[in-house]
Amino acid sequence: MNHPYDEMLPTPPYAAGSAVRAHYATYARWLASQDEDLMRQRREEAELIFRRVGITFAVYGAKDEDGAGTERLIPFDLIPRVIPGDEWARMELGLAQRVTALNRFIHDVYHGQEILKAGVVPADQVLNNAQFRPEMMGVNVPGNVYSHIAGIDIVRAGQADGSGEYYVLEDNLRVPSGVSYMLENRKMTMRLFPQLFEMHRVAPVAHYPDLLLETLRTVAPAGVNEPTCVLLTPGMYNSAYFEHAFLAQQMGIEIVEGQDLFVREGFVYMRTTQGPRRVDVIYRRVDDDFLDPTHFRKDSTLGCAGLLDVYRAGNITLANAIGTGIADDKSIYPYVPKMIEFYLGETPILQNVPTYQCRDPKQLEHVLANLDKLVVKEVHGAGGYGMLVGPAASKAEIEEFRDVLKARPDNYIAQPTLALSTCPTYVESGIAPRHIDLRPFVLSGTSVQTVPGGLTRVALKAGSLVVNSSQGGGTKDTWVLEG
Repeated sequence: MNHPYDEMLPTPPYAAGSAVRAHYATYARWLASQDEDLMRQRREEAELIFRRVGITFAVYGAKDEDGAGTERLIPFDLIPRVIPGDEWARMELGLAQRVTALNRFIHDVYHGQEILKAGVVPADQVLNNAQFRPEMMGVNVPGNVYSHIAGIDIVRAGQADGSGEYYVLEDNLRVPSGVSYMLENRKMTMRLFPQLFEMHRVAPVAHYPDLLLETLRTVAPAGVNEPTCVLLTPGMYNSAYFEHAFLAQQMGIEIVEGQDLFVREGFVYMRTTQGPRRVDVIYRRVDDDFLDPTHFRKDSTLGCAGLLDVYRAGNITLANAIGTGIADDKSIYPYVPKMIEFYLGETPILQNVPTYQCRDPKQLEHVLANLDKLVVKEVHGAGGYGMLVGPAASKAEIEEFRDVLKARPDNYIAQPTLALSTCPTYVESGIAPRHIDLRPFVLSGTSVQTVPGGLTRVALKAGSLVVNSSQGGGTKDTWVLEG
């Protein structure tokens, strides 16, 4: 039987005396010496602390027995995912390269459209895309940076006896979430197992809020030397509200809702107890459609009327920029390697997962003939919804999806089912392999910076490839080893 690449063991199963990859050797020795009851107590302690702190994730559409919306604790796994320093160094270069090219692409799409004229990316796939915002045509943004905060989802695929290659699964350039869990997971691991950090040189992540604030300040409108930055949230009922409040508090900036902001004489102000205060940079966690009821959704109460006019005049910076969604749409994803070559003249360091575009009749034919082997995703989908995981689907589900696909082929892409790498995970039955991915967070301002590691998400169900929190996935601390 072929086993997927495992982050810790070259050959499964997990058992005493198994060979261990070099970067896990110290940790594996420590783990083998731990009492099982103690580990179970530590897991219960972690859950209790996370619940007390309020680190929950609201699940849309899910109701409890009283009909109220539910909030779930995102399960935290005790066993960290460990990445050797040399692997991280290459990944970091690849992330900077990719995000730089994506920012160049977004600027080009809203200005000269050179990549469309060259035929590298089909013009209709951009200009007719729901994520393309004509309102952004010709709008200049500071430093030509559109996606200041990017979450790039990376997977490792391959067999246990191979090297295991990293691939980019998707680019999240609009309002990527999850960084608070990266930070809280590290705090939890250090609290529960302080001795581990004396045994390993783990690169720190706690400075992320400082880097984020520095990034926001460097992209303030021209002439603003001491910018006022705020975080705009849809409010406490948003699924990621914990993260919004956490990051605002960590950066020492105000968290505001749309009703706290207003436009006057070409500038944005927030209401304070001391009177109006001008705002220069908005780290917005509100989608494009809801940002400005004057220009986008008229029924939105989450944004600020007139915000787009101030933005186009250059008197406010939005992070991320309006219109960044055009570059993280799954129908654009297959062209990112060509963007890197077109804008940077470089060979991509990180590879895409091979992708079939169902809008192409020949590729659609192949997908329809192989639905039981492929993963099919909505181009605008997120959170693990609206997708088919062929190998895990029933015949009835496949046939139902086939009809949906035939009706709207342009709405879907398909990819081979990758043998996602596994990592030892502490589950009810003990330590067992579970599939994982990684979301590093890339900050772009006057420079491109990434804190070492990111958020490792883990599919807690045996054999499952769906790691999303909304689908019952958990998270792990991610260690990048220094030196």
